[in-house]
Amino acid sequence: MSEVKNGRVLLVDDELNALKVLSAILREEGYQILQAQDVDCAEKLLADEDIDVVITDLKMPGKDGMQLFDYISGHYPDIPVIFLTAYGSVDSAVHAITRGAFYYFIKPPDYKKLKGILSRALEQRLLKKEIEVLKNRLEMGRKSENIIGATPEMLKIFESVNAVKDSLCSVLICGETGTGKEAIARSLHFQSIRSARPFVAVNCAAMPGGLLESELFGYEKGAFTGATTRRIGRFEEAADGTIFLDEIGELEMTLQAKLLRVLQEKEIERLGSNRNIPVNFRLICSTNRDLISEISKGNFREDLYYRIHVVRINIPPLRERKDDIPLLTSSFLKEYCAREDKSLEISSDVMDLFYLYPWPGNIRQLKNTIERAAVLAKGKIISVRELPDELRQFAGQRDASSRTVKPLRELEFAAIRSALVECRGNKSKVAQMLGISRKALYKRLSEMEA
Repeated sequence: MSEVKNGRVLLVDDELNALKVLSAILREEGYQILQAQDVDCAEKLLADEDIDVVITDLKMPGKDGMQLFDYISGHYPDIPVIFLTAYGSVDSAVHAITRGAFYYFIKPPDYKKLKGILSRALEQRLLKKEIEVLKNRLEMGRKSENIIGATPEMLKIFESVNAVKDSLCSVLICGETGTGKEAIARSLHFQSIRSARPFVAVNCAAMPGGLLESELFGYEKGAFTGATTRRIGRFEEAADGTIFLDEIGELEMTLQAKLLRVLQEKEIERLGSNRNIPVNFRLICSTNRDLISEISKGNFREDLYYRIHVVRINIPPLRERKDDIPLLTSSFLKEYCAREDKSLEISSDVMDLFYLYPWPGNIRQLKNTIERAAVLAKGKIISVRELPDELRQFAGQRDASSRTVKPLRELEFAAIRSALVECRGNKSKVAQMLGISRKALYKRLSEMEA
């Protein structure tokens, strides 16, 4: 029975002796046992504890076992329910099983069989947990397609993305380093009618001009020393999909001229070839530079600017959308807790600091900060000591008289409001996103309404 050790079983029975006997038997098998003598107490335990299996009596004063089963089915559908009652009948057994109960025993049960059924129920519960973890990891793998935010600035960006996602027009995404420009580009692609086609990202700042040219346009065998085979370029790879030119302001002038021709003619020429190849793609570009200023300095072509600047999306820096910090923090912490197999919370001092700090590296810096803290944390609470030097030094330099941070309670309310928007009012999803119990969420909501 080692595979079921430490399973948490909730026993619900109004008879105290029955609870004591069954608790003793199951504890010997290695289970952790919780007890409730009525449905209201059981519902509270379900809200506050991580229960794996429920074994409940059917007939009890007040709410009965079937009402508890209905509650569990609605709020915790993955928890198996086993009925154990002295008032059994064929009709009630059929009724329970057909509505999804895991098993139905008549008192006194065959305890050997009960332990076997309980073991199977726990295995089912653990399997569903593993599936949920895998689904979460799959979502994490697609995290770059998701944009997190509920401030007015971000809602405006969501509207822009929705309005132009299916268009062929070129989009220019502007914002500081680390604000999430590629995430916006991916969202434009993966929410569009081109989502099944390639999304090809090219970092224009990461390669010198000669290498970038061959990367974009491809080359023929023998085009230059080392070109031992033909290679297609990124524009061809993006056929019928999207090409994303990240930090286009870094392009050399000669490449800007070639890019302009590609946009005008919708065809490319591989290096070492004189044959024009038609290409069909949707262009999205990003920059952290002021391209108008670069044009005046002679560093960027004005005609290219107007080609890529049909629709412009401006992403505000994190310091200008600080009400999104709780939601971003919760999302990143959930991601890294799953990866590190930890259960962590952010201390109020850290959240205060997050609100005060100017975040020059924007969302990327916040995410890296939380990753570091999640890895280093030894307890259940992330404190200032797990933060990087730049944040700890900033915390040490704070003058209490100049604090502009919002009260912690207001931060909590802002996080809840953001999560409600993100989850479209689904309170179960809100509680899961924020890492709190439904009971705690309802308590906060009542305080917000007071």
